[in-house]
Amino acid sequence: MPSPSPITLHDLARAAGVSVMTVSRALRGEARVAPATRERILELAESMGYQPDPDLARLMQRVRSRKTVKFRSVIAVIREWVPDDDLLSPSYQYVPLEPIRERARGHGYEVEEFWLGRDGLTPKKLGKVLHARGIEAVIVSPQSTRLLCAEVDYAPFAAVAFGYAMREPALHMCAGNMTLGIQTAAEELSALGYRRIGVAVTQWIVNRSQFGYSGGLFHFQQSLPETDRIPLLLLPHNRIERGFATFSQWMKENEPDVLISFDTHVPEWLARLGLRVPEDIGFVVHDWTPAMQGYAGIYQRRDHLAASAVDLIVTQLSQHERGVPAVPRQIMIPPQWVPGSSVR
Repeated sequence: MPSPSPITLHDLARAAGVSVMTVSRALRGEARVAPATRERILELAESMGYQPDPDLARLMQRVRSRKTVKFRSVIAVIREWVPDDDLLSPSYQYVPLEPIRERARGHGYEVEEFWLGRDGLTPKKLGKVLHARGIEAVIVSPQSTRLLCAEVDYAPFAAVAFGYAMREPALHMCAGNMTLGIQTAAEELSALGYRRIGVAVTQWIVNRSQFGYSGGLFHFQQSLPETDRIPLLLLPHNRIERGFATFSQWMKENEPDVLISFDTHVPEWLARLGLRVPEDIGFVVHDWTPAMQGYAGIYQRRDHLAASAVDLIVTQLSQHERGVPAVPRQIMIPPQWVPGSSVR
């Protein structure tokens, strides 16, 4: 007995009494379809057993990509403006706006930044602004220990966060895999002949990586003689320049032959201690960017983080998913080792 023919968009359109285009837009979650109509079409699709044709979906995506995309909505990027935390200085890197915007435009969305804590913008006010603007999607970039972003009501939004700093509410998340990053850097440095590898960062950095720095270092050190295992240095303040005394004492006690740390302040400290890079000590930037040419480093590839976050947003919108997920999805981007003249 032949199997029944699959339900098509035309079948749904006839049952709903609307055009095929309206059905297509409703299934894609486009805002220009009235909510009541979209809900009715979705219920019909479920009751009739409609299954999208993946080959056709890919073909239509190619057709649309050849057309000039008309922005149909906005993705909000939520930042935090808390200067007292000292996490807005050049010592700290965050996912920049441009790669987020570039990926979003490929999907037909524009991007706008909103800064919690700036000009009196509270989490409650932000929710009202986003609602009034019809914005349904947010990408969250935690940038303070106060975590104002954790006070936003995410129920109406498709949402993704960068990094592990905001543990509650637990949104879908994209982050660099710094456990792998530290392990990779340590292996590269060992191959260059370094034996005593030190890591000096702040507690904020460790927390944001979900202990990727300490975990990666601990795992690598298990293969070393105990005499070569240098303890992780947590600088005492987010304002890096306040940490010289602690840093100097740690250097004196442990004598690393290579150091993984910040590109700001730390190279000057090494010079104050009479150490030349790379002659006396190797130096690696823990969070390398293309602006840091000349340094060896761990490149967290934030352009890929940006793309992954936008893709997660678009998937949620297409599947009509909103709010804090029962099971957050986590995308880990593998960092890249970057050689440089700051190591031998």
